[in-house]
Amino acid sequence: MARKDDDEQVTVVEQTVYPVPDIPIKDLLDAIPAHCFKRSALRSSVYIVWDMFVIASLYKATTYLDGLITPETFSLPNPYLYTAARFSLWSLYGFWAGLFGTGLWVIGHECGHQSFSESKAINNTVGWVLHSALGVPYHSWRITHAKHHASTGHMTQDQVWVPATRSDLGLPPFDPTREDLLGSRVTEEVKRELWEALGDSPIGAVLTPASYLLAGWPAHILINATGQPRYPKGTNHFDPSAVMFSPHQYGQIVISVVGVFIWLGAIATAIYFKGFLEVFRAYLVPYLWVNHWLVLITFLQHTDPLLPHYRAPEFTFARGALATLDRHLLADLGPVMAWLGAHATNGISETHILHHISSKIPHYNAWEASTALKKKLAPAGIPMDGAPGGWAEMYRVFKECKFVEDEGDVVFFKNAYGLAKMKAVLPEASGSDSGVEVK
Repeated sequence: MARKDDDEQVTVVEQTVYPVPDIPIKDLLDAIPAHCFKRSALRSSVYIVWDMFVIASLYKATTYLDGLITPETFSLPNPYLYTAARFSLWSLYGFWAGLFGTGLWVIGHECGHQSFSESKAINNTVGWVLHSALGVPYHSWRITHAKHHASTGHMTQDQVWVPATRSDLGLPPFDPTREDLLGSRVTEEVKRELWEALGDSPIGAVLTPASYLLAGWPAHILINATGQPRYPKGTNHFDPSAVMFSPHQYGQIVISVVGVFIWLGAIATAIYFKGFLEVFRAYLVPYLWVNHWLVLITFLQHTDPLLPHYRAPEFTFARGALATLDRHLLADLGPVMAWLGAHATNGISETHILHHISSKIPHYNAWEASTALKKKLAPAGIPMDGAPGGWAEMYRVFKECKFVEDEGDVVFFKNAYGLAKMKAVLPEASGSDSGVEVK
């Protein structure tokens, strides 16, 4: 809660304490039932078949209903209403096919984590096929995503959704006489300065997140948008010599690029034989929805005023893994939509903390494992569940998470007035930086 001291023209907020955890990763893993770590190629494959069956059924039903939208079937007062009806029908198809297509994306993602099966060859083959079919350079993304898991929430090592700092945005330098480093106390003068630089109109606050949802994923793999800012300009997931790849990974990046070119060729061939409209409504619209859900889900998993980001002196793997949130996708639209959102996307949003503690647990075991893990974590007092994942939450988080300070080993987002919701309390024993070699 914020209060204003009229005499000094200062706004003061009562911040919530974030108790920085100091839990050994082994203790967290030991809390998870052993059978949750078991991986089955057969069981995992069932989910691929189911997702593809649902998408195919949606397409079949949509084409059937489309054929019934004619004056011979029923009468409408205006001929344009038939076009509007077809547009609405195919829009519904695109939404639901995209949601279940995200489920396929998630299974490809599990292949990259080697949680699809016990066989690395099967995992990488299935993952390459699934992700190539969705325009994803499989190994390129697998490698950088592994680095993201190794350094989640690390200001200089994480690979995606790295917060912008005060200096990154060219904001006025921090002035301790006019504001508190932790964001609990800010003068009206500083608030005005920051708002002029960062404040959004209602339209701007909608359009910017919308641009993320539409183009954020291709921008990330093509130009490192929202990625690690210390990487040189021109860094992308299609260059085998890019800074985030090692020389021995060169061939894997080439294979990934070949997969994307095959995908592009398949789309071009389909357009040649079927026409652009058919390919657009049957595949490209659901594909855009998949990209949309990927950005929305991952943004909300890692971005919130409740979550810390770490610099090297206070970073540990466990702290980074716990600097995420579980969210019930589409739960703001009611319990039925919450169930459908979780089912279609294979629980990727609802069990995300568990996924960061152990990414080799397959999604069908993640629910039980997540429950056990949260029971272990409950005494730590850290936030684990965020508000439901959806467009309203994307808007709220975008408005509240503008920048972090250039100073501090544990930092929280500040809003456009320079105020932060949380403050860190460190345990007596300090953490240390860690890293994972990605092969």
